[in-house]
Amino acid sequence: MVSALGLTGVLGGCGAGIGSSDVTLHLVAADYGTSAANSSRKYWDALIDKYEAGHPGVRIEVDVYSWNDVDRKVKEMVDAGDPPDMAQIGAYADYAAEGLLYRADDLLSIPVQADFVSQLAEAGRVNGAQYGMPFASSTRVLFYNKELFAEAGITPPQTWEQLAADAAALKAKGVKYPYALPLGPEEAQAETMQWLLSGKGGYTDSVGSFNIDSSRNVETFTWLKDELVGKGLTGPVPPGKLNRADAFKAFAAGDVGMLNGHPSLMAMAEKNGVEYGMVPTPGKDGRSSATLGVADWMMAFKKHGHREEIGDFLDFVYGEEQVLAFSRDYNLLPVTSSASRTMAEAEQDKHLKPFLEQLVTSELYPVGDRAWAAVNAAVKKQIGKAVAPDGDPQSVLSSLQVTASRAGSGQ
Repeated sequence: MVSALGLTGVLGGCGAGIGSSDVTLHLVAADYGTSAANSSRKYWDALIDKYEAGHPGVRIEVDVYSWNDVDRKVKEMVDAGDPPDMAQIGAYADYAAEGLLYRADDLLSIPVQADFVSQLAEAGRVNGAQYGMPFASSTRVLFYNKELFAEAGITPPQTWEQLAADAAALKAKGVKYPYALPLGPEEAQAETMQWLLSGKGGYTDSVGSFNIDSSRNVETFTWLKDELVGKGLTGPVPPGKLNRADAFKAFAAGDVGMLNGHPSLMAMAEKNGVEYGMVPTPGKDGRSSATLGVADWMMAFKKHGHREEIGDFLDFVYGEEQVLAFSRDYNLLPVTSSASRTMAEAEQDKHLKPFLEQLVTSELYPVGDRAWAAVNAAVKKQIGKAVAPDGDPQSVLSSLQVTASRAGSGQ
């Protein structure tokens, strides 16, 4: 499993802080690191030490788990009747629907809650109330290999037609993956939504109802199947079997002409000396008017009480200094407006500016709908079939719509 942001963590561990106290709060958090050197444990240990120094009556214990384990661990705790006080994981809607979570306005001070980036705060709402507090965010842009583009004599695309023409030119030069289309089970939901948005569609309609098999979405996947996959422009691995991590590795190896990517791809490419460029996602008739925004979430469970202590700690967590530190450590976007403004003006953060600029027009997964978990899982398993040689986009998208309808009605 990976986070909504497409980042894979590998480490686990327990415990932070020392000494006795009046209140002990338990936090379960995801690891955004890829080694001991950049584990999220270091971030939380430093933050907690600083908080506890000013709050001698409160102790914070934190367990940090990899993205392979963290959501499951929290679910096991909830099912056992002993949830953590706070969890920083990938989804919150099921717990909110079951009445297990505090509302954000039960916890946070007004200035802190008002500081969340509006799109992210809105995505944290269920039936008008915010339960999910965004913790980390990212957007997607189109990465392209500058050297391969120069050799093919082409420029970055702004439309689907230009993207297909560029891919054809790259293929003619022997590029292994002219356009990498990762619709494998790792993160198919992200690539899918990026394409749906660029075709002026999406998972849901304008009122938030699932509309996966809309005519626009069917047209988008029909174009992908006929104009990219069917013409051999997506590489040797069938899109339904190509995972995002493998596509990123191929780009960092110089084997990909272009693909949709998030900030972590920059470091991978730079480490291997791949010169890359970044442009907004191409759309059907011009640059896409919306891009994929993704977020991971903080939530607080009501089971053990301590509402005031939890709220005070989270007010500290969402302070500008802490938000900036986390975002910079892991090449992610701030979830607060104050930190976003600072990052937009800071020279040290200029490499994240293309992603930050996309955030204002981004659209997030419909995470506030409890049907999303079932839809997300079904997309990962099925969407690759829509672009297979014998695939039928209409049939696959209609099947996904059925899944959404059933999950939404509790079937």
